[in-house]
Amino acid sequence: MYRFMNERPNRRPRLSRKWSRVVLCVLASVAGLILVGAVLDWISELEDSSQCSFPLKAADPNVRPHEYENTFATYRQFGPKCSISSLELHGPYEPVCPDRPSMLTAMSSGGRIGRDAIYIPRGCDMRWFTTEEVCKILGHFSQVILVGDSMLRHVIGALNIIVREDLGYGGVTDWNFDSREMERCFCNDQFDVTDCSVQGIYKTEDVIKHDPGSLACPRLVPGWSTDLRMEQMVRYPIEDVELERLERAIDTKSNSRKAFILGHGLWNNLELDKSKAWLDTVIKVIDSRLKLRRKRYPGRNMPILLMTPNAAGEKKPDEYIVTQGNKALVRFEHSMAQETAKQNIDHLGTWNMSIQANLYDGVHMDMKGNLLKAMMVVNWLYLLAKEEDMTKTRRVPIIAE
Repeated sequence: MYRFMNERPNRRPRLSRKWSRVVLCVLASVAGLILVGAVLDWISELEDSSQCSFPLKAADPNVRPHEYENTFATYRQFGPKCSISSLELHGPYEPVCPDRPSMLTAMSSGGRIGRDAIYIPRGCDMRWFTTEEVCKILGHFSQVILVGDSMLRHVIGALNIIVREDLGYGGVTDWNFDSREMERCFCNDQFDVTDCSVQGIYKTEDVIKHDPGSLACPRLVPGWSTDLRMEQMVRYPIEDVELERLERAIDTKSNSRKAFILGHGLWNNLELDKSKAWLDTVIKVIDSRLKLRRKRYPGRNMPILLMTPNAAGEKKPDEYIVTQGNKALVRFEHSMAQETAKQNIDHLGTWNMSIQANLYDGVHMDMKGNLLKAMMVVNWLYLLAKEEDMTKTRRVPIIAE
């Protein structure tokens, strides 16, 4: 009786340890296959999504051959001490952005695969033009005027490097340098804010006056006479003398094409109200001189581009981290993009293109970054001129396409 009561009821037969392991392995394999399939489906959805497209297909070298060459290789001062290559800044991908809105969106929202790697616009590509092509594009405008702070001063410095074909001193007034300045302001150091960039070239007419032989455009494009200049206006309220200087700079006698590139923000500590007021004031000066809204561009964007500031780098002074740090800069860029839409002008954001780049003082980009910015401006000018020429019954291509 005792034995019977202590006997356990009949149990199901157990699997051996060997077979248990086999079953577990099979189940794990099935689960793994399901997971891999889900991941592959997700990746496929990302690839098919136009919102997440990234132009990783290399361009045909037969279609865009010059973009596979270092366009700086023939520039003066290119060599071991100043060996910057255009191939370090941009690699050609397909497709090329077809118009200004897509180009500006792509250039503003691209990225780098690694610190200081080449910059890849998102969704479609910009072009890297030769000096001759840059001169032809600029040549379709009687005036290209930059208005703003030191970041815009650096952009015109980079444009001057291209149109003078001089990596060593193309962005500065080297014709009046002493031996110390020739050594101190060479190559990348042209963009050193404290010592050298204040010696930047503000007007092409200064080059024509002091060193005409250094300007490549008249040689490459006979009859070239574009007025490329910079008017410095760093903060709001804008001083009367600065507004008067801008008014005088805008040529109202000629009815030929003009373009304006504006930049502002840091000098007013990214305060939106002041930056919007600065923008509004500058646009009103331009429009009052040229009647762009009413006569030439009713209901569409005027030939004005606002460039918002760089990202903040690791050397940004601590006292500006809150008011001018990356969170504030991103919000500022988004807000000013909305403001430009209201003002019927274009916008180019530079936070994405500068966040993984070399910001030597935490604020300003080095020569490579500014050459990239300059080429972005040239792409905008190219599409601006191209779109305006489309209205003509017979048009000559700006450059070979």
